[in-house]
Amino acid sequence: MIASILASAARLVSGASVFYLDEPPDEAQRVYFANHTSHLDFVVLWSALPENVRPLVRPVAGRDYWEKSALRRYLAQKVFHAILIDRSRHTEDGESTLSIAAARRTIDRLAIDMGERDSIIVFPEGTRGSGQQIAPFKSGLYHLCREKPGLELVPVYLDNMNRILPKGELLPVPMLSRVVFGRPMRLEEGETKPAFLERARAAVRELGEL
Repeated sequence: MIASILASAARLVSGASVFYLDEPPDEAQRVYFANHTSHLDFVVLWSALPENVRPLVRPVAGRDYWEKSALRRYLAQKVFHAILIDRSRHTEDGESTLSIAAARRTIDRLAIDMGERDSIIVFPEGTRGSGQQIAPFKSGLYHLCREKPGLELVPVYLDNMNRILPKGELLPVPMLSRVVFGRPMRLEEGETKPAFLERARAAVRELGEL
């Protein structure tokens, strides 16, 4: 019941209109990947999924944010069944402080936690952007596809979330937005990491131009 109430509230606050370029998602396992501009992003994307699909879709979210309070921990663990990960930090010269080994463990854990049935929501940019452009994708999406061959991916564009809940704000401002689900894609045989990541990024970007 709490999940249904939150889904309705998210759709109301965001004024989200939902569009599908293909058939609406079913219960098959897949990765939903989207642009990232607001803390509302995964809640709104999750709420836009068909009701029978939501229980099988787990957002991947930063542990540092979702474990800050008892309420956030409850929502992450009991309502969204989120997979919480340790996000990388960056030094002054822009280098990531998350080691290659730690990043590899994160991918291994995602593959294990997904099992053979659960889907996930990820934001391959790795951090929230301004909403003006989509940053280059981190390599995690590519490595997850290598770990789970044949994994289906669905690009999603979230429009206007950065204006509904701007960075640093606590309360959302109700206004209209869009959630656009694209056509499924997969890592192609022999496709290089740079080519795949740019193709995935372009798939999200093109949805925003519709």
